[in-house]
Amino acid sequence: MIRAALIGNPNVGKTEIFNHLTGLSQSVGNFPGVTVEKKAGRLVHKGQEIEVVDLPGTYSLTSNAVDELVARDYIVLERPDVIVDIVDGTNLERNLYLTLLLLEMDANLVVALNRWDMVKARGLKIDPEKLSELLGCPVVPTVAVTGKGLDDLTNSIVNAAGRMNTKGKNAIQYENDIELLIKKVEDVIRESPAFIEKYPQRWLAIRMLEGDERVMEQTRAALSSPQIARILSIIEAGEAAMK
Repeated sequence: MIRAALIGNPNVGKTEIFNHLTGLSQSVGNFPGVTVEKKAGRLVHKGQEIEVVDLPGTYSLTSNAVDELVARDYIVLERPDVIVDIVDGTNLERNLYLTLLLLEMDANLVVALNRWDMVKARGLKIDPEKLSELLGCPVVPTVAVTGKGLDDLTNSIVNAAGRMNTKGKNAIQYENDIELLIKKVEDVIRESPAFIEKYPQRWLAIRMLEGDERVMEQTRAALSSPQIARILSIIEAGEAAMK
């Protein structure tokens, strides 16, 4: 069975897509440890069973807001086979911020370019094939309210789940000095194999360099004091070099 998670900014049509895909098979509960509602459903597409989880609507994956942490923890810890990022094609620049955060996590990503009818009606110029090339993942135009494009979206989910491991394929590349800092932190993290089995190491390194408090807490619990000291030294040196 393929496990797919739907994510996107609030009010981008995520719930409509979830309802179209899963129909009457939906179940509702809570994510473990929180009161945030968890919606899940199943469908069968061309003989392939797919479980779909509707993650909370979120603009980011970096703050301490409960909904954002629930979505982030689900992606990082549960590691669904495919992440479907639903973006509003009429407000593409704002929506792509979340897309880039997902690419930093090296997620197996499919982008649903929603409100495609409104994109055309407003005369907006978006080339899905070029966008797919730039992001390194499938981009599928959809219209959530009518269900248009959802068969193509489901095909893309199945195809993405069937791809061979492409770890690192979608990783966003930064300037050389930033990449060097990321690599140095990754080198320390790799000394704890159990830790990187649980979390994507590049994502951990980026979050540490950005001062993510939750990730730093998790790191302190998993690494030795000398390892933490080395990471903090790398971060301090990087901050000093950029001043």
